[in-house]
Amino acid sequence: MKTAILGNQARAMSNFWRVLLRRAQARGHDVLCLIPVAAANDDPVWEQKLTACGVRLIHYRLDRRGLNPLRDLLTLLDLRRIFKREKPDALLACAVKPVIYGAFASALAGFPRKHARSFMVTGLGYMFEGDTPAKRLLTYLARLLYRCAFTTAGRVFFQNADDRARFEELGILPSPRAAGGRRPGPTIPAGAGHNPDASSPAVLMCKGTGVDTGHFAFRPPCDGPPVFLYVGRLVAAKGLREFMEAARLTRETHPEAVFRVVGPPEPGPGGVPLKEVLAAQGAGHIEYLGEQPDVRPYLEQARAVLLPSYREGIPVSLMEALSVGRAVIAADAPGSREVAVDGLTGFLVPPGDAQTLADAAVRLIRDPDLAARMGRAGRTLMETDYDARVTADYLLDVIEARGCCCNPLPAPSSE
Repeated sequence: MKTAILGNQARAMSNFWRVLLRRAQARGHDVLCLIPVAAANDDPVWEQKLTACGVRLIHYRLDRRGLNPLRDLLTLLDLRRIFKREKPDALLACAVKPVIYGAFASALAGFPRKHARSFMVTGLGYMFEGDTPAKRLLTYLARLLYRCAFTTAGRVFFQNADDRARFEELGILPSPRAAGGRRPGPTIPAGAGHNPDASSPAVLMCKGTGVDTGHFAFRPPCDGPPVFLYVGRLVAAKGLREFMEAARLTRETHPEAVFRVVGPPEPGPGGVPLKEVLAAQGAGHIEYLGEQPDVRPYLEQARAVLLPSYREGIPVSLMEALSVGRAVIAADAPGSREVAVDGLTGFLVPPGDAQTLADAAVRLIRDPDLAARMGRAGRTLMETDYDARVTADYLLDVIEARGCCCNPLPAPSSE
């Protein structure tokens, strides 16, 4: 079958979907990767890595973070043209704009058919923050677009129960209670879905993209000074400012601690200006290492990975850290709490609280054996519940299923 994977970045698709792409081909899929036209400052290595997977790349126009309706119309027209030309048998779209415009474009093109359209909500992001009048308007617009888009979907995947519940509260999806179902708890088997009426998509849970536990192999703790790592775009909602403030607070009493930031700048709304990050580096609080094609060496050098994000789907940076055997410190927020198990794989701290974040880092400075134990527990969790091969096979089983997904497949298992 011809399967189209629609994303908003070559880098994200290469990093997060590599295992699924390869396993899809092994199962006989003709895989099309639909990615935006590369910008002048984009690193070509990501498209090269995708090509090395043996997939076919197709470019479309996308303003990933912009709000210009004319540019979004071009995205819609590009995708409609591609779907009409390629006639894919199945579609899997991830991230906000690919989901919304992929839904409308596939409906207009008539390919693939409704039951074969799968959309994954990978986090709510900037459009759902709603803490200013402008953002509340964006939230209203996003609700409307998502609700219309989901009428064209065969199935919708959520990565955590909080996001699913939020979509139900906002009326984007019907609540399972309205159909006699039970609201899901904090942990849900990945196959637990519902389809209350024929016009609604089947709603399924999935453990994110999983993590390639072979690629991110376990490594023993490193000797040397305690290193704390942030991996991600320079975005305020990911808690980058709290990370930098925690670095300053921690180094006041433990100047031997090293705080590193790995990730690309974010020029769109919600980004932390690069000059602010460089100022923190100039003050001696952090080291900014920019975007890196391979984060494994930095994970291996770290004592813990810190992600004080306000909301995630399931954060890949934490899964990769745990797979390598590193403790994590995260905000007690949707998505992060799925893998940062307080006291077992790391610490959960209140969102927006730099002091508590610093206090958790100090605990791991003073007790490196605790950090090592947490890292080992995290590795076990990744092998047991979050292996990307299991996640990929589950998604492909659903994609390959014919007809409606009202009767969900069994939940994936690593056993």
